[in-house]
Amino acid sequence: MRDASSLLTWTGIIRLGLVQASLGAIVVLMTATINRVMVVELAFPAVIPGLLVALFHGVQVMRPAWGHQSDVNGRRTPWIIGGMAALAVGGVLAAAGAALANASKLEGLAVAALGFLLVGCGAGAAGTNVLATLAARVAPQRRAAAATLVWVMMIVGFAVTAPLAGHYLDPYSGSRLIEVTGVVCLAAFAVASLAVIGVETHSRPRAATQRRTNSFREAFHEVWSEPAARRFTVFIFVSMLAYSAQELLVEPFAGLAFGLTPGVTTKLAGLQHGGVLLGMITVAIGASAIGGRRLGDLKLWIVGGCLAASAALVAVAATGLVAADPGPLRIAVFALGVGNGIYAASAIGAMMGLAGHGAEAREGVRMGLWGAAQALALGAGGLIGAGLVDIARWALGSALGAYGAVFVIEAVAFVAAAMLAVRIGREAPRAEAGAVEFESAPTGA
Repeated sequence: MRDASSLLTWTGIIRLGLVQASLGAIVVLMTATINRVMVVELAFPAVIPGLLVALFHGVQVMRPAWGHQSDVNGRRTPWIIGGMAALAVGGVLAAAGAALANASKLEGLAVAALGFLLVGCGAGAAGTNVLATLAARVAPQRRAAAATLVWVMMIVGFAVTAPLAGHYLDPYSGSRLIEVTGVVCLAAFAVASLAVIGVETHSRPRAATQRRTNSFREAFHEVWSEPAARRFTVFIFVSMLAYSAQELLVEPFAGLAFGLTPGVTTKLAGLQHGGVLLGMITVAIGASAIGGRRLGDLKLWIVGGCLAASAALVAVAATGLVAADPGPLRIAVFALGVGNGIYAASAIGAMMGLAGHGAEAREGVRMGLWGAAQALALGAGGLIGAGLVDIARWALGSALGAYGAVFVIEAVAFVAAAMLAVRIGREAPRAEAGAVEFESAPTGA
């Protein structure tokens, strides 16, 4: 039982939310803007930025180790600040690499790869320890609500940065891309550092007697041996694989289908993230009205979000074939964001509900394990989606037909994820002696 002095206040929770917002502001430029520049302005195959984003996600397999280290020393602030520094430097390098690739593709891609690697390390170290701090230092009755607030603030970081960056990117040039990215990265690092410094000062670090000092291998094995943690890891990986495959495709599709500029398609990404925010709020209000606290209610929202995203993907594919202007595409992309937000809020709610269960002093390892599963799925999904576009483009001889076919495949994958969620819901009663109770999404996104 933690005493009151070890718990975060709402002020501390909001400050951690500012870290997540800053993290999201940098990441959205990597996955949206730089991805689009490489495909449209530089005419690279879609698999190239797909590989870079896969590198960004793949390095986050180290999340459990980073979480373990902060579990052991009882302080997470150094990992958060260090992660944000790596994230900011990596963002600038990625933009510089994209600009350099216009003159020298090999050198530019090498610099961009280093940038994406640093972005992955920074996002993994900072993000894991923000969520672990919430799991370890927020009162149980506030834990899921705090997670909702922090995650929504990250989405706000996406939604605000994308349109602002898009505005200042037109007319496009490599130097302008570097300038805009540099300003965003510097501002994000400054905000995050100022926000997190002192957060742990107002709550006592875990006493040495409460820390687990055995090796990372032993810590990982201990967490993996927990049936609930292991089962949830598999669910996160499979469902996020379906969630992530469309991430790298929407902006290039919009540019090819309607001739939209980089600034306009970046604003389209902001519209999608605005839909994600609305989806999360919808879950919060709806599930709060239901008042459910167990997986059955959570399952309803996960399934509904997956099916809504599936329908929106089919609509996105159709706009490239039948729409004469980008208006219907904007509606479909916003609807896709809403579906994604409903699913994500529900899944994150379950994650935060489980983080404090099982062996004590393992919040960092547990959050790192689920974060790693999510990151690997995101990386694989983006790469698979981009690779399928290149294959379909070769087979069909039509860029729009290729993107449309892949969007439909991803829609089918969302339906499969919904079916998996139904199955997990049926397995929930077999969890160990009721030790795991999933928090409902309104308080747990």
